[in-house]
Amino acid sequence: MNREEELPLGFGMALAQNPQAMAVFSNLPASAQSALLQKAHCVSSRKEMQALVQTLVSE
Repeated sequence: MNREEELPLGFGMALAQNPQAMAVFSNLPASAQSALLQKAHCVSSRKEMQALVQTLVSE
């Protein structure tokens, strides 16, 4: 597993706090999950991570 495929701790925690977003993420195709994980690796704050996770239920 390379870095882009690893679930960042902050991303996992933000998903755990938002069950609806977790369900959406789980149902995404692998390519979409990978793209989202790449974005998550670039996030530098908790607030940004929560905003990224929120986009899963806002779209």
